[in-house]
This record gives sequence, C-alpha cells and structure tokens, in this order.
Amino acid sequence: MSLLVTGSIAIDSVETPHGRVDGVLGGSSVYFSLAASLFSEVRLVGVVGEDFDMDLLEPLREKRIDTRGVEVRPGSKTFRWQGKYTGAMNEAETLDVELNVLAEHGAEIPPDFADTDYVFLANTHPSLQRGFARQFPNAKLIVCDTMNLWIQNEPDELRRILSAIHGLVLNDAEARLLTGQNNLVVAGLEILKMGPRFAVIKKGEHGSLLVSHDDLFVLPAYPTQKTIDPTGCGDTFAGAMMGYLAAKGSHDPDTLRSAMARGSVVSSFVIESFSVEALASVTIDDIEQRLKQLQAIARFE
Repeated sequence: MSLLVTGSIAIDSVETPHGRVDGVLGGSSVYFSLAASLFSEVRLVGVVGEDFDMDLLEPLREKRIDTRGVEVRPGSKTFRWQGKYTGAMNEAETLDVELNVLAEHGAEIPPDFADTDYVFLANTHPSLQRGFARQFPNAKLIVCDTMNLWIQNEPDELRRILSAIHGLVLNDAEARLLTGQNNLVVAGLEILKMGPRFAVIKKGEHGSLLVSHDDLFVLPAYPTQKTIDPTGCGDTFAGAMMGYLAAKGSHDPDTLRSAMARGSVVSSFVIESFSVEALASVTIDDIEQRLKQLQAIARFE
C-alpha cells in the first residue's frame, strides 16, 4: 500500500569522535524515506530553500522515492542543523540551528498523494501535523513523531494531534516528559488514553517498547559494534517500521512486532556512517542476515 512521509529535509554538519562532515544531506523525512523504501513505495513531502542543491536528493531518486512533493521555495533558505556527539554518543549537542523554511508554512500535499493509505508525520509543530492529518481522512494508518520542545511548549496542540492519529513514536525521555510517568509501561498506557491505539517508545541502544490495547512487546536493539554517527537513527527506525507495515497492509500486533524488528535492524546500519551513506547502500539481504542474528540473540528457551 502507499506510504507518505512529511518532515524536514536538512543540510547537516555533524561532529563525532570519529570525524566531522559539513553540508551533508539530513532531515527526518530523508532518513525515513530511505529506510521505508527498502520495503514499500514512498511519497516524500517537504520543503527546501532556493539554496538547496537538488543533486543531494540523488540517493532518494535511486531508490525510486517519489519526490514530487518536495517544494523548492523561492526566497527561502533550507533548514540547517549543526550538532556534536561525545562519549557514548547517546544524545546530540545542538551547536547551531537555522529553522529557515521550517519556520514558515508547511509544504503542500500534491493532489496525486491524497489517496495515501499509510501516513507518517515526522517531527514538526503539532498544529502543522494536524493540518496534514486532516488531508488524509481515509488513511488506514496515521502515525506521528514528536519531541520535548512541543511537549513543553505546545501541550494543547500536541493533545489535539494525538487525538487524531492511530500511533505515536517517541523516545523514552519524551514519553516520560509527556506523561509524567517514569515507568515506561505506565507511560505507554497513559499515551493510549490520549488517543493513539499504540505507542512505540524508542530506548536507543536498549531497544524499543510497544504498548497497545492488544499487546505489550519489548525488543532489543541490534548490537552493532560500529557507531560512527547516530544522526537519523530514530527516523530510520520509524521509516523501516512504517515501510514494512505498508508493505503488509496491516498493523495488527504480530505485524507491528515484525515491523519494529525491521526498524531495529535497519537503524543499526545508519549509525555506521555519516549522513545517509550506509543507509543508501543497504540491501534486503543485509537486513535478512541481521534479522536472523537478532532472532538468535532474543531467543528464549
């Protein structure tokens, strides 16, 4: 089934203990799209400024990602982010951010995309997410991401979008901040009271947790030994998960579990390089090999 993502397209500069890159392709929708394209056709909706080099999107075109929804806005500049990772690289330190087009109105949904079945609203202002969600009244599944900025500063708008979607993806710190609950299972159940049918809580190197009305599932992360740059890891997890759900045309508990396993495995590749280099070269055979290893690691009795 069709899958659409709306979110940021960025120009990143990143420094880690393994080196530094400047002016590379980034953004939530970019990482999501590349991961999702391993399983499903993807429609990308986003906006860049007139300063953006469209050749940067070549890795997406090679994956046959539909970029007709990418708007080049005259007179505007592209979203830029500069970050640094140190130590265990569990969290980035933002050194500089230029919102540019992200501080303007959202991108337009092409009319040809209105029949999309599966929709992911990557992290942005919740009022913009709600505006996008309203354009897909017949979607079978709408899932969104959020962050601490909106949880703290836009709680009312966030509650409105949570009441209008089917699933929420967020990390453990965000789940605790949103609900006021330290226990992540309790936090997940509190999120369900806000509207979503399921919540996927990402725990970084400690895996992920699914809480729904029908299921409770804990998944370990794939234990990669090579961590170069964690940028985009969470978006990659969500992309692989949603791509698999769209490919199966289902989001029942068993399919959600399998989709999260793909998210864990595909996100283990993206951290092995700067920007999207490793992610853009992943194959289904690569994924299947790591899936088998993950199943062996997680086997019990």
